[in-house]
Amino acid sequence: MNRRKLLSLLGLSPALLAGAAAGERNAIAAGKPAKTAQGGDKIVALNPKGTPPPIRLIPMAPRLKTLDGKTVYLVDTGFPGGGLLLQQIQIWFQKNMPGVKTVFHRKAGPYMEDDPALWKEIQEKGNAAIMAVGH
Repeated sequence: MNRRKLLSLLGLSPALLAGAAAGERNAIAAGKPAKTAQGGDKIVALNPKGTPPPIRLIPMAPRLKTLDGKTVYLVDTGFPGGGLLLQQIQIWFQKNMPGVKTVFHRKAGPYMEDDPALWKEIQEKGNAAIMAVGH
């Protein structure tokens, strides 16, 4: 990817690619203000956005060959309409795939909060999960 485009996507100026000139770096390191081409002082600032933490990638779960005889958890995260959608999915499974057991479960707390007890239950008793996380 083009570095200029990447910097602009991050909200940074492509001028960062040029970096500071050697004289400016020495002046900054000495704690003195750098001079501009016109002789005035140059203000040097840091990006207030900072550096985001690295993203930890989590691989997707392996795919099941079939759902027959499996348990699928339908997890409602509390997003408006999510529970209704999952209940309709549960009805669809009962009509079209009766060999699949579905368990409807409302996640504890708001969307962004973790629910370790539910995740543990799904790992122990379930084979798959469908979560309604909103748009």
